[in-house]
Amino acid sequence: MASLPILDFYRRSSRADLRSDLVAGLTVGVMLVPQGMAYGMLAGLSPVVGLYASTLPLIVYGVLGTSRVLAVGPVAVVSMLTLSAIAPHAAAGSDVALGMAVTLAALVGVIQLVMAALRASFFVNFLSHPVLSGFGTASALLIMVSQVGPLLGFRSPRGHTLIELAPGVVSGLNEAIPVTAAVGLGSMLFLIGFKRLSKTLPAALFVVILSVAANLLLDLERAYGLAVVGEVPGGLPMPVLPGLSDVRTLLPSALAIALVGYVESISVAQSFARRAGHKVDAGQELLALGAANLASAFVQGMPVTGGFSRTAVAAEVGVRSPIASVVAALTVIVVLLFLTPFFTHLPLAALAATIIVAVWSLVDIKEIRHILAVKRRDVLPLLATLAVTLLLGVEPGIAAGVALSLGLFLWRSARPHVATLGQMPGTTEYRNVVRHPEAVPPPGVAILRVDASLYFANAAFLRDELERIAHDGSARVMVLDLSAVNDVDVSAVSALEEGAAALRARGVSLRLARVKGPVGDVLGRAGFLASVPAFETVHEAATAA
Repeated sequence: MASLPILDFYRRSSRADLRSDLVAGLTVGVMLVPQGMAYGMLAGLSPVVGLYASTLPLIVYGVLGTSRVLAVGPVAVVSMLTLSAIAPHAAAGSDVALGMAVTLAALVGVIQLVMAALRASFFVNFLSHPVLSGFGTASALLIMVSQVGPLLGFRSPRGHTLIELAPGVVSGLNEAIPVTAAVGLGSMLFLIGFKRLSKTLPAALFVVILSVAANLLLDLERAYGLAVVGEVPGGLPMPVLPGLSDVRTLLPSALAIALVGYVESISVAQSFARRAGHKVDAGQELLALGAANLASAFVQGMPVTGGFSRTAVAAEVGVRSPIASVVAALTVIVVLLFLTPFFTHLPLAALAATIIVAVWSLVDIKEIRHILAVKRRDVLPLLATLAVTLLLGVEPGIAAGVALSLGLFLWRSARPHVATLGQMPGTTEYRNVVRHPEAVPPPGVAILRVDASLYFANAAFLRDELERIAHDGSARVMVLDLSAVNDVDVSAVSALEEGAAALRARGVSLRLARVKGPVGDVLGRAGFLASVPAFETVHEAATAA
């Protein structure tokens, strides 16, 4: 990297670009204030921790990031992962919980920086789209259930699975406080209605202002027991160095957050980059995100990543560069320095409503329908991730989804598609007889095309196919079209040799066609081509004397 990305953006920016970044940064910063507090509460921390995580991390990402529009900060899914990591070990809002969150952010940052140094961003490819969709849907449902208590005014049950949360929510409905429920449900209706009118104006901020005003004017806190945020520490946080005592406990969760956070961030960044016609550097984004998480730990914040909703708003209002991220951070800093007393009387019900409305978009019913329409088998990892996350927790859910995705991949690759080919009438072209009924194999010739690379997992399947042809007895010549085979290993070569021997024992001649160079090199070194001829085309192999 010859220079910092932000300097390159600044050199190419005009005054109009800088004005757009100023407006976009102020807009995102204003959004971040209520969202940051809400996600801090969602993570089982003091709401101000979400604001701390919206300061220095945004500046660090703005300096190092390559996405023009990505808005980094606390997000719902990562907040849920943070909660599941620290809730079993610390009371919500306690100093112990804060210390663990700081350590978690530092671990996430270190993992992402190590991945960037090793150029290991490809690891995130193991989190397939169905897995992420199932995880996002399950997380959203868990988040919404966990916020029913604050929304309606009863004590929220502790836990991070549906089994732990649901009984407490059902029993707590009888203890709901009508005034709190009115504030919470009214805030939800306002947010939903306002979003339909405008996607760019900070609806959550208006909810904060209106709910605080209603609380003060009607004395809801004192007269009706409306729960509020309480005193919010003013000023900037003291820099800290994360502790090391909880590293072993938090490491699995940190790994999950590092991977999921990066996947969410790079997916959003690339999506908006394609729309705007520019590119992002995946490796540099991983480095920038890791540095941002280390910065969050330094200022007593929580893990952060790029979020879709704020990025969408930033793009809508005309963001041009990561300079907007710096402006957003400065906006939050101003709030911390001068405006925190205003949030003392902010109803927790309003924050719960903000969380519920924000995460509803993660319930991806449309994606489930799309996968069912395109390829039904791919819905299995999604449903497995969804079910296990709801019942056992977020880390087991991700692990189950990844394991099932890999298992399906191995199962498919162990039984590759094999097409029987026939000759198209009046031509020398050969096509799959299932898709082209008019294609007819030459008399006494069986032609198979294997549509996958050959390796140890599918070697036995290939051998069995060749032996099946040998025992069939109707063919005197067997042609194996290897045009779709890009690689073979030693196990596959052995399977070919065994299959060729079985064919010879039955008086069937094996021939190869359209062998690619790298595959031919392996077969040649193995001595296989000394006894089995290879032809340039299927027609030559099928008609050779």
